[in-house]
Amino acid sequence: MSLEIKSRIWIEKDGQTLMGNGRVQLLTAIEATGSLSAAAKSISLSYKKAWRLLDEMNATATSPLVITSVGGKDGGGAQLTEAGAQMVAQFNHIRSECDKLLAQLSKQFPRA
Repeated sequence: MSLEIKSRIWIEKDGQTLMGNGRVQLLTAIEATGSLSAAAKSISLSYKKAWRLLDEMNATATSPLVITSVGGKDGGGAQLTEAGAQMVAQFNHIRSECDKLLAQLSKQFPRA
């Protein structure tokens, strides 16, 4: 039986959470669906919570990560901005590098 070291990472700005696994999951779902409502549903998140997370991310980031449009005759939508896409890519890169480091450290950990 092998032991593994696990961790959770998130990015903060001025003490406010900007990015974490759940937020990246939401942004990725928005990119895939083009809709905050559909994205929330696809990751089993209430629309209210998804909207709150998106509002917090947009307020904390230097520039908006998602642009939304109000529904109506043609329907609304949500679109990841370039800043949002870069944030997701950078977070995924950091998470991948952390996973590699932890896997390497796990091999050095004494067996219980």
